[in-house]
Amino acid sequence: MQIDWLAFTPGPAFFGGILLGAAAALYVILHGRILGISGIVSGLLSPKEGDIDWRLSLILGLLSAPFLASIFFDIHTITVIDADWFALILAGVLVGFGANYGSGCTSGHGVCGCAIRLRQIFSCYAVFYERWIFNSLCYSSCTGSVSHEKTFQFC
Repeated sequence: MQIDWLAFTPGPAFFGGILLGAAAALYVILHGRILGISGIVSGLLSPKEGDIDWRLSLILGLLSAPFLASIFFDIHTITVIDADWFALILAGVLVGFGANYGSGCTSGHGVCGCAIRLRQIFSCYAVFYERWIFNSLCYSSCTGSVSHEKTFQFC
């Protein structure tokens, strides 16, 4: 993976990160719960009374934000996914299993867990990055499609 430096926009990314951090902090302060999208989505599968409205609102907000950004801020992105449907479905199932097994997704643990300084989160991230490097090396060795230098170019 390489960064397209001509299309890199640190300003919107920085302010988006601030908004995400503020939303996570407000959610903890106002509701006493960690803002984890995988937990919010899985809560829709077996909702409690009064849970459906706020969960659907949050998910619809996440899904509509890119559309609204393209209208109001003239931000247009082109996403090219070079994978077949089977690989995408398998990846989704594996990520869903991992998020369920790990009691949340890595982004939720990173944004909220690191903010409240949970020691377990730092060990989880160490394992996550170790697995990422190991899997990248295995993939590139097995397929020959990515050289080791290119694998670590993003780091």
